[in-house]
Amino acid sequence: MMTHTYLLLYVDSPATSAHFYSRLLDKPPVELSPTFALFTLDSGLKLGLWSRHTVEPSPQALPGAAELGLAVDNPAEVDRLHQRWSELGQPILLAPIALDFGYTFVAVDPDGHRLRVFALTLD
Repeated sequence: MMTHTYLLLYVDSPATSAHFYSRLLDKPPVELSPTFALFTLDSGLKLGLWSRHTVEPSPQALPGAAELGLAVDNPAEVDRLHQRWSELGQPILLAPIALDFGYTFVAVDPDGHRLRVFALTLD
């Protein structure tokens, strides 16, 4: 029986990435070591940041090949987070825009992982 779900991102420096995600998520990691950092998101998902230099087997895919999707309740929250992340100096790949599934923007973390914030359009 599985009791927890983890998303693992391979990063160059877990300490640097942990600092980045602490600012973005407004929470500290629940675990931090030289090769790994762990956050527990409000949804219960565990977000692990693992040193790409110590992962076995060595990763083959490059960052940006997938996205971490962060759903919010409404378009105003998308705009609020976009403004906050922009003020933090976060690179934004896609400014807030209405797409077929909802209202969204896309940023990247220090390793090039895509972070999509979105509010679904409910019909």
